[in-house]
Amino acid sequence: MHISLNPPDKFAETVRTFHGYISPGVIVGGYMVEKAKRELPGDILYDAVSETTHCLPDAIQLLTPCTLGNGWLRVVNLGRYALCLYDKENGNGVRVFLDPAKVEDWSHIGDWYLKRKPKKEQNTEALLDEIYNAGEEICGIRRIQVAARHLLNKRRGGIGICPTCREAYPVNDGEICRGCRDDDLYEGSPAG
Repeated sequence: MHISLNPPDKFAETVRTFHGYISPGVIVGGYMVEKAKRELPGDILYDAVSETTHCLPDAIQLLTPCTLGNGWLRVVNLGRYALCLYDKENGNGVRVFLDPAKVEDWSHIGDWYLKRKPKKEQNTEALLDEIYNAGEEICGIRRIQVAARHLLNKRRGGIGICPTCREAYPVNDGEICRGCRDDDLYEGSPAG
């Protein structure tokens, strides 16, 4: 089965270039993205959500116009291997997930996905062969409605200077920037 009109080996090479290696998670994600895209009307602008930080965001970025950089992709780490694509305007969309019941029919995929074997004991070539043979067959899908609070206009508004760190930040974030308000990422002051 093709991913975005590419034979599996061509998509695998794209994954290697973008992700650093031929990741089974990105390959599976490719099938998931294709399944979701087919279920959406062709004339809408859509956003995407990845419910995991691992591999799936890369598949979404490779196969849709939704990226972290343009803000059309959000990663909400729920720890589930699932994604949704939905109409930006009304929140109607589809959620595609790797279905544990369907994975059971594929031993190498099950060992990988359900972590029944450590990575070093898995046969990557056999795993990839199973993924290519299973394609979308291991995915579940359902219609979803994104909650209205997530459809609010995402514009940043004006830019101000944080009185604490003296760096520019979106004023819609509050009186001070989020870095100064929340736990900072760094030890000490990065503006120091």
